[in-house]
Amino acid sequence: MRKVPFEHIVEIEKIGKKNEKKLGDVLTLSSKEKLPIEERRKKVLFIGIDYQYDFMEDGALPVLGSHKDVENVTRFIYENLEKITNISVSLDTHEPSQIFHECWWENEQGEHPQPFTIITAEDVLTNKWKPLYEREKSLKYVQNLEKYGKKQLCIWNYHCIKGTEGASLEGQFANMIHYHSSVHKTPIEKIVKGENPLSEMYGIIKSEHAEKDDTNYSFLNHLKEYDRIIIAGEAKSHCVLESIKQITHYYRNDYNLTSNIIVLQDCMSSIQGFEEETEKEYAHLARTHGIKLMNWKDVRL
Repeated sequence: MRKVPFEHIVEIEKIGKKNEKKLGDVLTLSSKEKLPIEERRKKVLFIGIDYQYDFMEDGALPVLGSHKDVENVTRFIYENLEKITNISVSLDTHEPSQIFHECWWENEQGEHPQPFTIITAEDVLTNKWKPLYEREKSLKYVQNLEKYGKKQLCIWNYHCIKGTEGASLEGQFANMIHYHSSVHKTPIEKIVKGENPLSEMYGIIKSEHAEKDDTNYSFLNHLKEYDRIIIAGEAKSHCVLESIKQITHYYRNDYNLTSNIIVLQDCMSSIQGFEEETEKEYAHLARTHGIKLMNWKDVRL
């Protein structure tokens, strides 16, 4: 039985807005919670992917449904406060001058591409779109995306610029995970991703393509310590999906681990226009690797 009501930690009506609750007050509240002592408790890791202001419904790169996702995921963590032993979160982090932002490219009229423009290798070779930085490396990047069957280069709205409010964890989500951290006396692992100017980085494990291997092997190997791995975040169609694909590919010969991954379907939403293909990909991951696609209220830890 919780000692502190959910509403004292998370203000539903403030999701996506400025967090007026002081984190110190949340941490003080956490001292009221006492976890039961268990001799052998399952180790459960929750991974929250890119729950940041710029992916909220009023953010720079809005995901429709993200406010309800935050409500659901914070309720999930609250209801499973004793069962979730550790939390890891990722933080999409960029500068304006990166290959997926408009200022990197221009056409013959000196115009920059609009958000959601797809740039192909042929576009670069024919000067339909010309990189203003690192021409040879930019061409090589889009060629490699096509060669290895990755997502095509998409121009995104400026988002999650390092040091800005948009790059911060959404406030109510931040309240809940820090509350959990304080109760368990375990640090939150915060994974910064996306700083390479010459590559997109949807997944939390590695860039879409990089000149040097930037795989986060430390985090991958850390996953073996857990009996259950719970994953949710924004957006379902991109950063969450690619994260799961990267993890399951690395552990493709370890069905015992991949079948213990639970994906919270109602705690994440897709970017509009990508829904149909996204559902097909998740169904494939479930068939191939045994991941569980569940709503948060149906999860029993």
